[in-house]
Amino acid sequence: MAKLSAVNKNKKRIKLSDKMFKKRQNLKKIIMNKKLPLEERFKAQQKLSKLPRNSAKTRVMNRCEITGRPHGVYRKLKISRIALRQLGLQGKIPGLVKSSW
Repeated sequence: MAKLSAVNKNKKRIKLSDKMFKKRQNLKKIIMNKKLPLEERFKAQQKLSKLPRNSAKTRVMNRCEITGRPHGVYRKLKISRIALRQLGLQGKIPGLVKSSW
């Protein structure tokens, strides 16, 4: 089980990144538009840097929904490899069979 503070911090980042997504996207479009004057693009760059760092999508960590583990997480299932194995052994994931030879 991961530290609760780390899990809560990540949830806060997810919420903030969802809230600021449109704003960041619009500023990035202005910055990447080569047809606009340099001053306008520079102002957009400054506005983007003034936004909170935790509002960036890259700051969000993929964590297991069950344990909060940050590494070894399957994106499709949103659970870690360890939690997947435990649920598979309990027979709670349909179609998953543990191999043994």
